[in-house]
This record gives sequence, structure tokens and C-alpha cells, in this order.
Amino acid sequence: MARRTSVTRRLAAVGAALLTGSVLASCSSGGSSPAVLLVGTFHGHAGQYSTIQSAVNAAHPGDYVLVAPGDYHESDDAHVTSATLLGSGDHGGVVVHTSNLTIRGMNRDSVIVDGTLAGAPTSCSSDPQYQNFGPVVGGKAQGRNGIVVWKANDVSIENLTACNFLGGAGDSGNQVWWNGGDGSGKIGLTGYTGNYLTGTTSFFANETSAAQYGIFSSNAQGPASWNQIYGSNMNDSGMYVGACHQVCDVTIDHAWMENSALGYSGTNSGGAVVIENSQFDNNQDGVDTDTQIAGDPPPPQNGACPNGGTSPITHTHSCWVFIHNNVHDNNNGNTPEAGDAAAGPIGTGMTVAGGRNDTVMDNTFSNNGAWGVLFLPYPDSGTPSLNQKCANFGGFQVSGLGCVFEPEGDALKGNTFVNDAFDANPTNADFGQIVLHTGLPSNCYADNTAPHGSAPANLEQLQPTCGVTTTTTNGDNALVAQVECDSRLAPCPAGSNYPAQTGVRLQALPQGLPTMADPCAGVPSNPWCPSGGSGSALGPPRGSHGGGAHGHAGAATTTAYRRAAA
Repeated sequence: MARRTSVTRRLAAVGAALLTGSVLASCSSGGSSPAVLLVGTFHGHAGQYSTIQSAVNAAHPGDYVLVAPGDYHESDDAHVTSATLLGSGDHGGVVVHTSNLTIRGMNRDSVIVDGTLAGAPTSCSSDPQYQNFGPVVGGKAQGRNGIVVWKANDVSIENLTACNFLGGAGDSGNQVWWNGGDGSGKIGLTGYTGNYLTGTTSFFANETSAAQYGIFSSNAQGPASWNQIYGSNMNDSGMYVGACHQVCDVTIDHAWMENSALGYSGTNSGGAVVIENSQFDNNQDGVDTDTQIAGDPPPPQNGACPNGGTSPITHTHSCWVFIHNNVHDNNNGNTPEAGDAAAGPIGTGMTVAGGRNDTVMDNTFSNNGAWGVLFLPYPDSGTPSLNQKCANFGGFQVSGLGCVFEPEGDALKGNTFVNDAFDANPTNADFGQIVLHTGLPSNCYADNTAPHGSAPANLEQLQPTCGVTTTTTNGDNALVAQVECDSRLAPCPAGSNYPAQTGVRLQALPQGLPTMADPCAGVPSNPWCPSGGSGSALGPPRGSHGGGAHGHAGAATTTAYRRAAA
């Protein structure tokens, strides 16, 4: 069945409201004054809508959709049976096609967009009988998405939880997704905001139906920001920014990503990307940014400032900045894992695979058993997206490896490493580098506190300056063998010791994650916010868990964060 047009949706929503006598004065008039559309019942005041989708359908640009506490089993995707639509990502429990909307829950923990079947006895139920695997097309369950912003600009999603939207044969398994046209190679969305968001799942049966991404953007240009977000139990990554050329222009602040194959993943995402004051723990690989030619076109992942600019943070040409973060205890072999994410080296705090002009500075990496940070080539043997040619994007076609993208011009500066590399395999170290080709801008290393050194040794002395044209390779066979072993890409050398994979275990959702101090802030007067809101909806950061070079490392940080958040 073809997707309903926005006009059809709006007429259906208005008709339903008339039948229930619930068209209130706060419905949008389409004029210059923003309207506030209320979903559910809050403090005894009933809103005019019972579902988030019906309010979104009725909204006009500039409007607010406020959502009362409740378990919302949204089902806009129930009518979608077209394999083409299901493969595009333009489907979900809630789909937003209208630009300049704010969708905000009144409480992060208790406003739940729930992917399970209606009638489940608890929110985000782990019971198999209540899981919704999406429509079956061609004998295959297609999976579902939670909230999808489809090619709509300047949409804010705030202060809620999305859970148990499972993967399948379609483009699915994503909890909250700003989607500018997945796989198109084009930017189809400009501007987005996510605040106080949780993306997780309580259910795992197999990798086919596993949830894939928690908080997700693709083919989307900034300005953009994510603040106070949490993701867990994903078989790709807790959060993801990809396919945004060199115009990503996103700041991620106070994120917490745990128990996924990758805490953060970012393919072919460049220009200004700032990740700060955040925590990555209990993943296979805490943070991973990479260049690929067989997904999320176009390559490469290039953190150089657009238009030859200079970063106000690094004071260099690098605008992709990972700063003041706490990356610890990423030794978990029992997360969900699928696809390329399954090759993340277990026990590694951060991997830059084929990334260019990225800066990693003033972070704490602790208790990551294999390596704190790795700079690696990305060998992509998949079929190039959109018939792209490897050499056109600075890759090297290598027999047996496919298109190889090298890490180039990346900087590792001023980081503190604490108790990393305790697996004690040959070449395990605080940081390491593999580069297979010469004639490239060099990576550089300076001012790191690294008691377990580097692989190869003395990288700080060998490469203190970024951008120097390389004349030698660094393809240390021992390091290559250990990385391939840990990534499950090749047999392990005798005596190698990395975390065992004994079966997927999901992390329970932490209680009391920070919620908005004032969900009425900035909202016009309405029955739930009689005087409107004042001040910032973000409020002061609460339960900060970003470590930085002076932060607390290890499990104590997680405990302190949970205690502060509670």
C-alpha cells in the first residue's frame, strides 16, 4: 500500500478529533503563532490527542507536541507493506514529515515510545510473545523503527525513551532516527536536535531481529546537537552519525553509551563533529569512526574543517574533535554484534579506521584490555555504493582486501591512559597505529600519559607532527596479526588472550537518568504549562559522566553517575 500523503493524514487526524469532540483552542491555526498539541493526560488535564502520530500529523511548522507520561505503542508503520518503502527507512512507529517541530516528553523515564505489541504487561517488555517484528514481506519480517524524522528540517526530539524497535529485512531496528535519505549519497535534512533521549532494547533473539542503533542520524547536515543521550544493547552502535559529507556540524555532549558492539559509530562523517563530556563503557569497542566505500556514501570520513577553516578547539584544520570523554572498560564480548560492527576489536577504547584529520585530545582511556586507541586502515571488500570508484576518494585497491582507506592526518594529544592493555598480548598498548601505504599526511602523537606505551614503540618521538608526508609504512606484522585476531578476521597467534564471547547479555536500563529540569521551557502557554516556560529546557548538566584527562576512571565513574542521576 502506498504511503498516505501528509494531507490525507491531517484530514484523518482532524476527523478523528471531531468525532471525539476534542478539537481544542490549542490546535494549530497555521498562523504565525506556534500551537501546542497535547498527547495523553498530564496532572489531570487531558490533551486533545491519544497518540503521538495523530498530533504530529496535525502539527504545522513551529508547533510543539508535548507528550504526557505513558507507554505509547505507536503504529504508523502498520500500513506499510511495500518492500521499497520498507527498504528506504521512511517508516516507523512515529514518522515526522513536517519541518520545524518540537516533540517533547514531560518526563524522560516515563514517556515511552514502545516497539512491543499493545497489551504487553510492562513497558519495553522482554517477553518474546510481545515483540513486534514488523510486517512480513516475501516471507521475511521487515523489522521496525521507532521515531523517524524523514527529510524534515529542524526537528527536535526531547525527553523520552524509545525501546524495542527491532531489526529485520527492511531498513529498521533504529530507536530514534533523523533520516535524510539513507543510502542516497545526498544530504536530505538540515538541522536537528535531540535532548534527554534514551534508545535501548530489552529483547534479543538473534542478530537478524536485533535492535541496531539507539540515537541515529544519516544524510543530515547541521547545525545539530545531541545532549544528555543514552544508548545500549545495539548490535551496531548506541549512537551513530554518518553519511553527512563534510557538513555534519554536530555537537554531542553528555552522552552515555554502553553494552553495544560500538558505543559510537560514524561512517563517512566529517567537517565539524564534536563529541565531549561523554562516557563509553562496557562495549566491545567504545568509539569507532571509519571510512567505507560500501556503505553510507560518499567517503571518506574527513574531519577537516570546511572551506579551509580553523577549529576554535584544536586551533588546527581539524574540526572533528573527541575531547573530555571517559572511555573505560570496553572489554565486552557478549554484546549483540552484526555486520561491520562485529569486527570492532574487543577490549579497545577507540578505533579510527581510515579516518582523516580527526583529533582525539584530553580524554581518559582506562581499563580497556587490548588497546586504548588504535589508528587503522579500513579494508572494504564490499560492493561500492552508487558505483563509486576507490581511487576517486583516496583509497587504494588491494588484492584480497578491496578498497583500503588509511588513517591520515589524525592527532592523539594530551590523553591519559590508565590500566589499559592488561590483556598483555604482544603489541597490546595504550595506543597503536597501522599504515600500509606511503606518501600520506602523517598522524601525530604528543603529550599523552601512556605507561604502557605505543605499538610500534616510541610513536610520540617518531611522529610528533601531523601532516608530514610519510616515506615509510607501519605495517608491523605482529600488530596486524593481533588486531585481526581480536577482530575475528583471522586465526589468532598461539597464546593470544582476548575476552571470550559466550552469549549475548543485555544491560538493564539505568534508573533515574537525567530528565529535563523544566519541560515547559520555551513552550507557549497551554493547559499543561499555564504560564509558559522560562529558562532553558536543558537546565544545568546533571550527573555529568564525562571524564577528560582529570576525570575518574573505571566502574567508579558509572556508579557515581548513576548515584547522581538518581
